[in-house]
Amino acid sequence: MKSKVAVIPCEGYEDNKVYEAIEKGVTLLGGWESFVKPDETILLKPNLLNRANPDRAVTTHPVVFEAVAQNLRDKGISRLSYGDSPGHPGNVEKTAEICGMKGVADRLGIPLADFTRSRTVEFVRGRTSRKFEISQGVLDSDGIVNICKMKTHQLERITGGVKNMFGCVYGMNKGAFHAKYPDAESFAQMLIDLNHLLKARLHIMDGIVAMEGNGPASGTPVKMNVILISADPVALDATFCRLVNLDPSTIPTVYYGSVFGLGHWKEGDIEILGVDRLDDYCNPHFDVLREKGFGGKWAYLDKLKFLARKPVILKDKCIRCGACVDVCPLEEKALLFPVSETTQIGAKKEVPVYNYNKCIRCYCCQEMCPEQAIIVKRKFI
Repeated sequence: MKSKVAVIPCEGYEDNKVYEAIEKGVTLLGGWESFVKPDETILLKPNLLNRANPDRAVTTHPVVFEAVAQNLRDKGISRLSYGDSPGHPGNVEKTAEICGMKGVADRLGIPLADFTRSRTVEFVRGRTSRKFEISQGVLDSDGIVNICKMKTHQLERITGGVKNMFGCVYGMNKGAFHAKYPDAESFAQMLIDLNHLLKARLHIMDGIVAMEGNGPASGTPVKMNVILISADPVALDATFCRLVNLDPSTIPTVYYGSVFGLGHWKEGDIEILGVDRLDDYCNPHFDVLREKGFGGKWAYLDKLKFLARKPVILKDKCIRCGACVDVCPLEEKALLFPVSETTQIGAKKEVPVYNYNKCIRCYCCQEMCPEQAIIVKRKFI
């Protein structure tokens, strides 16, 4: 059977318009009753990557979160919670507050799920990973509604439905996964296993204002004026790709999502609902890595570390906060503050320095830099 993706035009974050767009999209897919039951406990899983103002397009916009929650409430599904495991260490509630999510949740009486504890879950069907450390709030729910953001990503090219589920992994265990699965292909395969394990009921993508360029946290907001909804996260992400004129087969999470049976990416296997022509909403100039192949046209150069794509710190923007050093998932850090000749300890007065021989190109440093001071580029001779 074809996977269905609802593409709903929506210009701007006006409460009523977003509510109506969500309602229309879910109705086209069969209605909420096709995905959840009134007596179930449903976790709303937004993207809460870090403590960013909603206007920066780093996180799911709180108006979209509210529209999904209110739609569910109006259909009699009242046992809701919400949560995510941000990349930024510290209080989850504080992150939700700065992102505008907590205010909405408090007003609607939706509690924050428990993302402070976890349990190890065995997954014998996993092809790449057979064990995950899952946040307790995820395990306490009967089902998940994944409310992701349309963005670029330096490791996987894009982040959407498939990648957003990574926030269900507990705390700093996410860094351990980056160290264990350091390249785009193995990391994507792990994400497919995670999606198979958690089986989100529905995936809703906030593409009203997306992020292009140096995503997923330091890119540029760009209007796409759409909301995408599907029960198939692979088809959802493949449709995102087509809206920005990007070949879906070059996205590891999309390709392996199809190979491992999570969903469909080929155009003939996807039915688009809500619009007559997808091309009418396409942005062919969307800034995203377009090189052919998973590692790009020059993928073989990534095997030669001195020519591979790598994170680079913009010294004039760096505030020496050390977030990049803290988030590096390696036991022996790939970047450190220079050692002072007098104290023999790292000096925060200087910009951190990479050891590219250790760097695994996971780009966690770039992802979590609060000042957008790290870019990713390839060095050519």
